[in-house]
Parts: sequence; structure tokens; C-alpha cells
Amino acid sequence: MAYQLDHLVISAANLQEGRLWAESLLEVQLSGEGKHARMATHNHLIAMAPEAYLEVIATDPDAPQPDRPRWFDLDNFGGPPRLSHWVIRCDDLEEAWERAPADVGEILEFVRGDYAWRMIVPPDGRLPFDGCFPALIEWHSPHPAPQLPDPGLLLRRLTLAHPKAEALRAAIAPFVEAMENVRIVPAETPQLRAEIHTAAGEIWLS
Repeated sequence: MAYQLDHLVISAANLQEGRLWAESLLEVQLSGEGKHARMATHNHLIAMAPEAYLEVIATDPDAPQPDRPRWFDLDNFGGPPRLSHWVIRCDDLEEAWERAPADVGEILEFVRGDYAWRMIVPPDGRLPFDGCFPALIEWHSPHPAPQLPDPGLLLRRLTLAHPKAEALRAAIAPFVEAMENVRIVPAETPQLRAEIHTAAGEIWLS
């Protein structure tokens, strides 16, 4: 089983606000708007090496209310845009589900245009360890990153800060292949921070 960091998630209360925040901070231009009908969310994307991407996501006010809580706990999101989650991809989602914590969620199928994937989504939208545990995804189509705008972003490091750092480390241990650029540190408040190389220099995203 191979595991690899798939993408980073920037949550926003409003997609336009999230896009402008990310574009200003990283000095880039994100892709056009995409929609997730099943979750009533919409997003913008941009490529990020190695073989990953950044996603800005928010609830879609024009979409019907979904029949379940939205992913990434977006139903309860408030405040300014921030880096809220990360996603690991794999080639056997059932095996990944068995290795993950018991409260990680259920496997759901998604299709959007040419893209198809399966993803483990918690029933309440809240991933373990306050979002510091990754969402797990299995692509059934070509990965989107090669089709996205590529301004030369490069992930240097993703830091996961959590009060239960050792328990988080143990929970993520089965997915160690995806941890090359990831470190876990103790902290009073859960937080994700990413150091990203941009054309303007090193930027900390949190």
C-alpha cells in the first residue's frame, strides 16, 4: 500500500474571501470555481509540488442543503480563512479505513466532471484530532494536479500541532509513507501550519 500527501485544505466562510486571501498571501492565481453537489460546497485549486495541490473550500450558498453534515466541518466554520485540514491519497481505501481510528468516518463516492474519487468522510464532518488527522482519498480518475495552474509552489513542511501529539503520532503511524514533509509537535491549541516555497520566497500558511 502506497500513501502520499494529496492536498492541503484552506477553509473559508466565503469562497471569494478565501480565494482572495490565498492569492494575496501566495501571490498566485487559483483555478476557476468547482462545485461538490453532494456536499453543497465549492472550491478553487492550485498545483503544489510534489504532486499535490492546495484547495480553498467553503459552503455553497446556492446549493440545496445536503442530507448530511458537510466535510471538513464546514457547517461549523467561522472566522477568517485558514489552513484547516490535509488529505492523504492511497490505492486501497478499504485498507486505509481499517488502519485509521475508529471514528474516521465512512467511504463515500464522488464524481465531478472528468474526476472521480472515493473519500472517507466522518458522519459529523469532524475528522479525528481536531482535523490534524488526515482525510483519506482514493482517486478513480487522473489526479487533478497536472491540469491545474502551476506557479511553482513547493511544500517544504507541514506541521501538525496538537495537545495529544503522541496519540496523534500513533494514529498516523500506519501512513508513515505520506509523512516525508510532515512533523507533529505538542501544543495547547490544535493547529496546522505549512511552509510553502513561492516565487516571492518562503510563506507560512496557517
